Amino acid sequence: MKIKRLTCVIAAVAALVASPAFAQGKDKVVLLLNWYVYSEHAPFFLGKARGYFDQEGIDLDIQEGRGSGVTVQAVAAGTATFGYADVATMIKAASKGAPVTAVGVALQTSPMSVMSFADRNIRKPDDIKGKTVAVTPGDSMSQIWPLFLKKTGLKDSDFKTVSGDAQTKLNAVMNNQADLLLGYVMDQAIKLQDATHKDVYPIRFADYGVNMVSSGIIVQKDYLKAHPDVVKRFLRAATRSLEESAKNPEAAIDAMLKANPKSGVKETALVGMKNTAALYKGPDNPNDRPLRVGAKNMDETLALLVEYGGLDKASAGKATDYYTNDYLP
Repeated sequence: MKIKRLTCVIAAVAALVASPAFAQGKDKVVLLLNWYVYSEHAPFFLGKARGYFDQEGIDLDIQEGRGSGVTVQAVAAGTATFGYADVATMIKAASKGAPVTAVGVALQTSPMSVMSFADRNIRKPDDIKGKTVAVTPGDSMSQIWPLFLKKTGLKDSDFKTVSGDAQTKLNAVMNNQADLLLGYVMDQAIKLQDATHKDVYPIRFADYGVNMVSSGIIVQKDYLKAHPDVVKRFLRAATRSLEESAKNPEAAIDAMLKANPKSGVKETALVGMKNTAALYKGPDNPNDRPLRVGAKNMDETLALLVEYGGLDKASAGKATDYYTNDYLP
């Protein structure tokens, strides 16, 4: 009887050793997003569905966020392994002592724009004159808006402004209380289309010389120091996920909608994914793989934050204090 029991134990241990999860020793990783799931996040779901993270020994748990500020705090506190957050928001927190850094920048061309329904025929900055623009005071776009006005020769007196939160801006345009709103090309533009089934035309800040990096992957500095191999493996899978999503945006959206059926409408989410992929290339390193950001791009982002984004010049330091490309494939 004892021999039989011992044989069963040995067989059970052998089965465990042979199992993929045990053999691979997967690292459990939490990726906390910057917001509720929408098209910008689709690549991570494609990577998970296709096994890119599994193949790197990563057991990935993707969690919805409630704003980049909250995500940065969670990563700094160690309650999330990685964060997908606005890099400018992270820089502000890091300048005040938050122990976080960016290890990859996804959106290297700014998604910021001032947008309207296409049938209103507002196609260039000069068309904004005499119109009403909906803004959210204090958000990242409203802080950079004055630079866009300066670059395009517009004055505050050329148009009217109405203020409100994110939903109020959308409502103002939909209800004809405003002609345009400040928004992201792959976020607010898609929400307007979903709600009204009307085409939206964005005037992108980046097209007029106002470019600041946006979403990226951030990590706690102590975690990076203690687990460099996990970070490298995660970034290999993430890079592959972004590349494949740019090549096949429909597959990325299908993976996202399968995991989160309420995260969007396929037709417009696909537009959002294509708009997102168009932002992966940076102005000073257009031939690099996704997530590898150019030094000039980061330098200019830091300069914009100091001049317009409320970053204290005395504590700003230099751009390389806030990011690294060393862990990317």
